[in-house]
Order: sequence, then C-alpha cells, then structure tokens
Amino acid sequence: MTTVSEIMTRGVRAMAPHDSVVQAAQAMDELNVGVVPVCEGETLIGMVTDRDIAVRGVAQGRATEDTRLSDIMSAGVHCCSEDQDIEDVLRDMSQHQVRRLPVVDRQKHLVGMVTIGDIAAKTGHSDVADSLGDISEPAEPDRSGMSAASGSAGGGSASGSASRMPG
Repeated sequence: MTTVSEIMTRGVRAMAPHDSVVQAAQAMDELNVGVVPVCEGETLIGMVTDRDIAVRGVAQGRATEDTRLSDIMSAGVHCCSEDQDIEDVLRDMSQHQVRRLPVVDRQKHLVGMVTIGDIAAKTGHSDVADSLGDISEPAEPDRSGMSAASGSAGGGSASGSASRMPG
C-alpha cells in the first residue's frame, strides 16, 4: 500500500487571501504551476488556479491589482491526508474531477500537494489512466451567459481584428 506521504510534494508555497491576483499569477509563473493554495496562517481555506484568474477575474472585468485572492478563490476544497492510501486518492480525484489535491494534517494545516502526475511518475499505479479518463471527462459548456467575446462559433466576432488570420 502506497500512501500520500510517500509521493506528495512538500514545502508548497501558499498565499494569503488578501494577496492580489497579480501576485498569484507571478508566483504561478515563477514556480511553473497552475494552482496556488490560499491559507489563513497555516490553515487551508481555498485554492486559486490560473483558470480562476482568467474566468473569475479578467473575464469579469476586475482590476487585477485590486482583486484579492479571496474574491476569486474556490473555497470548500477537496483535500487528502498524508496517511491516505493512493487508491482512495485516485477514487476521490475521479469523483471530483480534479488532478491535484492539497494534503492537510488533522488541524487542516497545509503540508503538501499530490497530483495525478505524482501518482503516475512515482508509483506506476495501474489505475492512473482510468482515473485520468474520469477526471478529464468533458462536460457541456455553459452557454447561457454568452459573453461579448462569443461570435457565431463562440470564438469571437468574425469582424473583429483578433479573429483575422494574417495574410
């Protein structure tokens, strides 16, 4: 039985809820990651992804310098514990369609992260491909609130200069 503690990444950089979206984006760039845990002290309270910044921040017209992580973060994050079995973690990842989970101790203090890539690279676990398929299962996009960027094919206006191909 392989446990999370054997393969997780320790020393994960976290940010505070009052930190700006710009600071989070810069941290993601510096660390070459797409997610940053948000902690109040040592306690995990949320997660911010590069997608959150794009969809909940930029696409909503928020001023990036003034937008705090607490404004766009996902709260109620699914977590795992260090002593949890990898098979349980894969099942949770599949069920919740996530590729990474923060690892917390009994006091909900962040102690690391575990990703589907960690499991694949460090265990050779045979269920990783099935889990990744479940995690990546496509969902229907929500087209109820089409934005100004949506044109006839949902990719922007055909008359807009951004959609023209160079000649």
